[in-house]
Amino acid sequence: MSRRWALRGAAALGLSGLVSCAGRPRPADVGAVRTPHRYGRRRAQVCDLWLPPTGAPGRVAVLVHGGFWRAGYDRRLQDAVAADLVGAGWAVWNTDYRPVGAGGGWPATLDDAEAAVQLLGAVAAQHRLPLDRVALVGHSAGGQLALSSAARAAADPEARVRAAGVVAQAGVLDLVAADATDLGRGAVRDLLGGRAGEVPERYAASDPAQLAPLGAPVLAVTGARDTTVPPEQSRRYARAARASGGVVELVEVPDEDHLAHLDPTSASWRAARDWLDELLPA
Repeated sequence: MSRRWALRGAAALGLSGLVSCAGRPRPADVGAVRTPHRYGRRRAQVCDLWLPPTGAPGRVAVLVHGGFWRAGYDRRLQDAVAADLVGAGWAVWNTDYRPVGAGGGWPATLDDAEAAVQLLGAVAAQHRLPLDRVALVGHSAGGQLALSSAARAAADPEARVRAAGVVAQAGVLDLVAADATDLGRGAVRDLLGGRAGEVPERYAASDPAQLAPLGAPVLAVTGARDTTVPPEQSRRYARAARASGGVVELVEVPDEDHLAHLDPTSASWRAARDWLDELLPA
């Protein structure tokens, strides 16, 4: 991504650290083969398949980017962690979706996120990708989209891609609480088209805390210094999911913030990688 684009997008949410990329792996550094695949005609309806340079990958990570579901952010936010995964032998399916302000909102953004995940089922055979070894990884608003997409697939007998597990990185995981605290300056209201008391059925269909249990293990990892999506969001989800019988591991990383999850050298990303490697060993 260009420095100008990153600065403009970071300023919109106060994410000034977004442009600190020193030491992060790049696609060329790991020899990744990257190809785009479309699931619709709109610009954002696209996914990038990243493959290691040799061998058939035995596991797939589906990435879902954040940005409070708003225009100005795209899948390039995940390039550094995608390169890190490919360097460890993972195939990566880096997804995008129509955001609020550019054709998204209710229900388009959520429908796109689900369609992006399911498109993997149409390209898997060509690249010998194992659909029974797929994990979803979502950052910030992408954590909500990853969990809601996984829940939709679990309830759909025709879904070809089902999550073996989900990592929610600083995820917006309790939409009712996020609405009540005005998280992201109305981000949830913008996504769903109203307050929790106004469109409760939309919240019920989208809120990870209400969709639990998922039926697959979940890692909720958050930074103790995150002021963009505070750790209480992950805590509330973990309590709700466990109370309903879900399997959730909650990790709070000291001294790290919201953007640490996008940095492959951070403790937050290491926690996610270790969990993924344990879930789906090489």
